[in-house]
Amino acid sequence: MFLSVFDIFKIGIGPSSSHTMGPMTAAVDFLNRLTAGENGKFDPAAVARIIASLHGSLAFTGKGHASDRAVMLGLLGFRPDKVDADLAEEKLAELQDTCVLKVSKCGEVRFDPEADLVFDYGPALPLHANGMKLTAFDRNGEVLLADTYYSIGGGFVVTETELLAAEKAPDADLHEEKEAIGYPYPFGSAAEMLQMGRDSGLTISQMKRANEESVLGATVLNEKLEAIWGVMENCIARGLSLEGILPGGLSVKRRARAIHRRLLEQSSSNSQQPHAINDWLSVYAMAVNEENAAGGQVVTSPTNGAAGVVPAVIRYYRDHCVDASREGIDTFLLTAAAIGGLIKHNASISGAECGCQAEVGSASAMAAAGLCAALGGSNEQIENSAEIALEHHLGMTCDPVRGLVQVPCIERNGMGAIKAVSAASLALHGDGSHFMPLDNCIETMRQTGQDMWDKYKETSLGGLAVNLPEC
Repeated sequence: MFLSVFDIFKIGIGPSSSHTMGPMTAAVDFLNRLTAGENGKFDPAAVARIIASLHGSLAFTGKGHASDRAVMLGLLGFRPDKVDADLAEEKLAELQDTCVLKVSKCGEVRFDPEADLVFDYGPALPLHANGMKLTAFDRNGEVLLADTYYSIGGGFVVTETELLAAEKAPDADLHEEKEAIGYPYPFGSAAEMLQMGRDSGLTISQMKRANEESVLGATVLNEKLEAIWGVMENCIARGLSLEGILPGGLSVKRRARAIHRRLLEQSSSNSQQPHAINDWLSVYAMAVNEENAAGGQVVTSPTNGAAGVVPAVIRYYRDHCVDASREGIDTFLLTAAAIGGLIKHNASISGAECGCQAEVGSASAMAAAGLCAALGGSNEQIENSAEIALEHHLGMTCDPVRGLVQVPCIERNGMGAIKAVSAASLALHGDGSHFMPLDNCIETMRQTGQDMWDKYKETSLGGLAVNLPEC
């Protein structure tokens, strides 16, 4: 199994990797297939109208997650990692007014956001909770191209054909995992990872680096790692600089800037309590997730809903830990991606599949492992730290109020960051030996997700989402 660092850490826009980045990616793919005439099967100029429908979790929490906006942006040709915010708003307003998409090789294609973008609140599609249908018609109403896409977490998208093939062949390339042939350290489990480390004498980050460099080379890899951290760091900075009310109707205030200001004032007067370090972790995470909730640029870590945990712990490492270094940040990212890849490969990082244990729980495990590695932990201590962090998120539901990635998501990222640091510290005080292997904990998370009622898996039909203040 090989999942790249950049499969786990994707640059995109908020508020949701499954509900925003995924549908946008699907729409872009569909648009590309139209302009190619699905490899010569029809004349692109014959395309006259497009209809989209959202199903399951994409429908129930789609408006809160801006899934409708994401579909329209994708059909307008915007990619999640290349969104010019001002241009996007201009094009969205134009589409609302004209109900026309100007598509290369197709010309003017009708798409009425009110009539042609449907939220289907009936039963979810059979193969996955996050389903989306796209259909293109000619001027006579005949179907030229139709397909069903599934947004399976972390911005990954597969078609119905790919998902059916994966069900028939469990080793199929469902999550865009690349064949392990040719990669020097193709571990598919934590046990394999630890054994390869013992056999080679390399750390987890060194093995992950060797895998990445076999494809990208050292220079490109370093540049891409720098870019990922740069986006994370800028996101924290934006979140700490802005105030106001987050969009969506809950009237949730941005709090990160005010908390950060108070922490700075306390530190300059030597009046901080020892537990203030938890406040620093929380404010870094909240800054990211307030930006995410506002639709800003974030990095999936491994998802948008959990995007604050890893950046917060890296910022904690850089600004608060002894002997922190830029090399340590790369070690952190490489190690975290290795753990995230194992969880994605063997269970899930999707809230719609396994609840928030798969999102914030996975993020906390990744951050714990990354911090442990950056602080010099052994491979065994790193694996232990990831297991501790994931274990103490098991059973966590995904129940966003009104489908918005705000309550409880923003604070939950802060708690995930605090748990990650605690897990890394506990592991570093041990020798790496422990009772519950990470692989078994990942499998427990998968089983727990399977058993969890759908109303607790990103549908906003249960939990906090239905227990609101009466005011």
